[in-house]
Amino acid sequence: MKDKFKIAVCQLKVSEDKTRNLNIAAEMIAEAAGKKAGIVVLPEMFNCPYDREFFPLFAEKYPGITTGMLSSLAKKYSVYIIGGSIPELESKDIFNTSFVFDSFGKLIARHRKIHLFDVCVKGGICFQESSVIKAGSEITVFDTKYCKAGVAICYDIRFPELLRKMTLFKAELIIIPAAFNMTTGPAHWHITARTRALDNQVYLALASPARDYKASYTAFGHSLIVNPWGEILSEAGTSKQIIYADIDLKYLKKIRNELPLLRHRKLDF
Repeated sequence: MKDKFKIAVCQLKVSEDKTRNLNIAAEMIAEAAGKKAGIVVLPEMFNCPYDREFFPLFAEKYPGITTGMLSSLAKKYSVYIIGGSIPELESKDIFNTSFVFDSFGKLIARHRKIHLFDVCVKGGICFQESSVIKAGSEITVFDTKYCKAGVAICYDIRFPELLRKMTLFKAELIIIPAAFNMTTGPAHWHITARTRALDNQVYLALASPARDYKASYTAFGHSLIVNPWGEILSEAGTSKQIIYADIDLKYLKKIRNELPLLRHRKLDF
């Protein structure tokens, strides 16, 4: 495994045109690969508007058009692709699913969102993901040639026990395709990302769709890459953008040795 590699997070604006969404994602993956990124990350629901009405219309079985494209591009550019998430159809169920492909185009992981976004904030956002989406039930950690990595989706990040379990499964990089909104984003996006990174002493990459005030659901944007000290290494604005950062595993080990939080846990409590 290499001690240092580059990750790219693609923040794209999602429309109601699936073909357009896929074409934009393909262009951004090609650009990131051209800048020597080893891992390329897409946002939550990158091929489909984040809207309950669209989930059944855009849902695909695996393998399908979207996953076929991701597999092909991963192989073409010899990169790992964390395919954000898409509405996945299995039998009659729809899952919010992230498909992960290695640099040979092989599917190596699939994460189905565990914690569904069922909230109603007075004066803010109301959304019931569970009215359409079925919850997953498995923690997703997988091996890459760089390090062990994990994937969770959006609302999953709010449950610290999940990311701690991923860390205990040896993840050193945790990737969160997410679509925080204009209520939860300004309030919690940065603080939650930085806290999860520093509590677990991992690199954390959050991939958001670009902001679109014309959409029925407006994503916050501000995709982030955070280091194990809780520092933001790279941050997007609100429009279409690719951000990059170096993942330095020697630095991660240094932080864990100097501030040994994981070793100091009191398991008897």
